[in-house]
Amino acid sequence: MTLSTRRQAKRAARRAARRALPRWRRILPTWRITLGTLAAVLLLAVGAFAALYVIVPVPDPNAHAVAQNNIYLYADGTTEIARTGAVNRTDVTIDQIPLQTQHAVVSAEDRTFYRNRGIDLKGMLRAGWNTLTGKGMQGGSTITQQYVKNYYLTQDKTIERKGRELFIALKVDQQRDKPDILAGYLNSSYFGRGAYGIQSAAHAYYGVDVSALTLAQGAYLASLLQAPSSYDVKTATPANREKAIARWHYTLDGMVQLGFLTNAERAATTFPEPNDPQPATGLSGQAGYLVGVADDYLVSAGIIDTATLKAGGWRITTTFDKPKQDAFSKAVQDELTDELDPRTRPTTDTDVRVAGASVEPATGRVVAVYGGPDYAKQPYNDALRQDNQIGSTFKPIDLAAGLIAQHTLDGTRITPDTRYDGTSERPVTGGPTPYAPPNEDDIDYGDITLRYAMVKSVNSVYAQEGVDAGLTRVRDTAVKLGIPDNVRGMDPANTSMTLGTATPSAIDLAGAYATLANHGQANAPWSVLKLERVHTGGAVDVPKMPDHTPVDAIDRSYADAVTDVLRDVVSPRGTGAAALDLGRPAAGKTGTTDSNLSAWFAGYTPELTTTVGLFRENPKTHAKEPLTGTAGLTRINGGAFPTQIWTAYMAAALNGTATQQFDLQTDRDTPAPSYSPSSSATSTPRPTATTPTTTAAEEPPTSAPAPAPDTPTRAPSAPAPTGDPAPGPTAPSPPAPQPTPTQEQPSPTARPTHTRPTHPTGTPTTPAATNPPAASATPPAHEVPAQ
Repeated sequence: MTLSTRRQAKRAARRAARRALPRWRRILPTWRITLGTLAAVLLLAVGAFAALYVIVPVPDPNAHAVAQNNIYLYADGTTEIARTGAVNRTDVTIDQIPLQTQHAVVSAEDRTFYRNRGIDLKGMLRAGWNTLTGKGMQGGSTITQQYVKNYYLTQDKTIERKGRELFIALKVDQQRDKPDILAGYLNSSYFGRGAYGIQSAAHAYYGVDVSALTLAQGAYLASLLQAPSSYDVKTATPANREKAIARWHYTLDGMVQLGFLTNAERAATTFPEPNDPQPATGLSGQAGYLVGVADDYLVSAGIIDTATLKAGGWRITTTFDKPKQDAFSKAVQDELTDELDPRTRPTTDTDVRVAGASVEPATGRVVAVYGGPDYAKQPYNDALRQDNQIGSTFKPIDLAAGLIAQHTLDGTRITPDTRYDGTSERPVTGGPTPYAPPNEDDIDYGDITLRYAMVKSVNSVYAQEGVDAGLTRVRDTAVKLGIPDNVRGMDPANTSMTLGTATPSAIDLAGAYATLANHGQANAPWSVLKLERVHTGGAVDVPKMPDHTPVDAIDRSYADAVTDVLRDVVSPRGTGAAALDLGRPAAGKTGTTDSNLSAWFAGYTPELTTTVGLFRENPKTHAKEPLTGTAGLTRINGGAFPTQIWTAYMAAALNGTATQQFDLQTDRDTPAPSYSPSSSATSTPRPTATTPTTTAAEEPPTSAPAPAPDTPTRAPSAPAPTGDPAPGPTAPSPPAPQPTPTQEQPSPTARPTHTRPTHPTGTPTTPAATNPPAASATPPAHEVPAQ
């Protein structure tokens, strides 16, 4: 038998054997076919990869090196606010960069840098898997890939760009050595504060040449690369500051793992606080603050990333209204700054700061902000900061939550006319932590309604009402109205949350009150109308802007009921009496915090919502300082300067517009349920000047001193006995417990006598402010209790 015949016989035998198999088995390919197919696919992939490697060239550097300015415009689209974005960069050689700084960057950004070939397939696969399994979007890019993206390509998040990045990275790794690639990466990367490149970053954060960076400083700059603006610890939120320091620790720990640092050196390294940021040129006056608000919105809303924004060339039309912006600055100058005398009162009239924001309730547009007197002198945007407690301006949220809950824990219906025991320092029942907040000037109000308790900002009432509503519900209501869920001081585990330990920014608070003004419809505050960039070739980038569709936050009847109560705050008997000078229908709430560290007024008309916060801060340590003695006054209340600034601004902002009335869907004739928690514990009467009796009109007793509304109250009492005092104005109050060693117990202060122009008949000449509560008996270490 010939060789050919034998081959034919074998093939025939194989075909016969296959025909004898079951049908399902015959469908499957043989191992020869499978192996051949895989080999063919592999050869095609290798061929395609080789072809693409040859075809994709290393391009010329992108236009980033000659980036344009960003132009910011007011809402009219023509009036210029500022120009920013000129690239602040000075290239350096790798020899000028300390070796420890180089190692810190490798540890933070790409621990396989010195051994990979420009790409890290394992890292890319791991990042892809983490993304698919819901652990967040991860890039898996090497330092070489990031350098290619920064220097040769763009920040576009497309598959085509990512593919080009991969092939160019492979070529660059073949053509250049690792030190050159690392130098290119460090010269082209953005570090925040407008600094491109490690040399500019060293000057921006530490005021030194790159060659003088210490180990700790170099590690911090390396940590910034992940989130340049968010990780600037001098301007970051408390949460982002913690993340930045955690990233710094991660970088140093990686240096130890890679053998760049000994354990002893690591243990001896402490966090290097950077210098305060210096203002960019051309951002003096209010311009820098407006640019900061617009940039913050664009990045936080995910419209554009920081690096692309800072690369320049953008034309940004904001929502800011120039006449209103000018009016805000003038109101602060006229109502506050002109009253200060730093030369005569250097310890009380210096470093007084104002945070303000004004929002359209119907749209959420931010029409004006006040972030400081001059960005060139104070490069901190106080309108965005989230570290000042808002005090009693939180009480309307307590009331809204109560209306939503509808009933107290014992089944009593909650309405604005539900009656509570207003005895000062009455222990709150049912709360997670002991709490017995004092009222303003320690006044005992007796049996009063929630409406009257809001008018006089009675702490003991709203501390209990918030617990009755449910602290988790109170927190959820705050978030729905517009308070960010990540701000500090909104922990339902602390009873003191009810009286304003939360720390939203002025813009956040304006957004929450705007929801009340808009009948429960929430519009998250926004500040950019239009964003576009024209390229040299004529192409135009127009990123998609978010839709600003209002969201149902709370039922209209509840929002309108709160507005109805807040209208009574702006009345001759209310803490916001100074706002009567506006001469228009208005609603609002004052707030003053523990130790007089801040004072607020948040209020609105049907067409405009505005918040004004006042505080003092040490310019070197940034520690809060009391407002006591400012402008010669014994204490500063939300009803004084904040309300006066609010009124002056609103009068100018609304000048020439028709007066609008509140369109409220609420029933003020609801019967007044009685709810006065009674104490099961034996209590002893606490001596008081007088025992107030509530008149039909619910005015404070004439025999008692008239309270200066909304002034700082004493610090929280130590754990009080459980149970409530007996109801009624003549019920004995529980004994006042002694304060814990860590709590402040300021002595009573006299009410300030303000020398401002008098208000209309029946209006106090010195409207005072509301006082948020003290924190729980055992507040977290990071939280400053409010009064």
